[in-house]
Amino acid sequence: ILVDRVEEARDAQQESKEEFTSALEEFSALVSYEGGNLEETYDTLNNKFKRSENAAEDVRERIDKIESVGTDLFREWEEEIAEYSSDKLRRQSREAKARTQESYSIMVQKMRQAESTMYPVLDLFRDQVLFLKHNLNARAIASLDTQAVEIKDQVQRLIEEMEESIQMADAFITSMR
Repeated sequence: ILVDRVEEARDAQQESKEEFTSALEEFSALVSYEGGNLEETYDTLNNKFKRSENAAEDVRERIDKIESVGTDLFREWEEEIAEYSSDKLRRQSREAKARTQESYSIMVQKMRQAESTMYPVLDLFRDQVLFLKHNLNARAIASLDTQAVEIKDQVQRLIEEMEESIQMADAFITSMR
């Protein structure tokens, strides 16, 4: 169950990374906007933002599920260790539990770090989408240019964090199989 939850969280992070990348592309296209239907452009950007927001929430929920299953698994493992009649097997099981728990803790910590980088990026996107909504005119588009570099840098850092977290999840999954 734990490996399944880790796989689901890894997949959700991958999807979230793709949503953020897509939203960044839309935002970058908007910054270089040169006429056309501004409201349609806003709708497209807003939809990308909403999908990014939903993807981030999915990542949070899946990490929560991992932690719930992990807590249950390690508690049950600890309780069952007492059932061994063999001191040697009891010791080996405790050592295996400790190694697994350490690997698990590092992986969850990395996932939470990646998750925490999503919210500042979402805040920046939300601000820009709201600003665009309130100022559907070419002047508003021109003023977004100053934020483009900051958003691009933060999305890039987010993607790097998520890729690291996905690699940790893959390594954990591989070690459990």
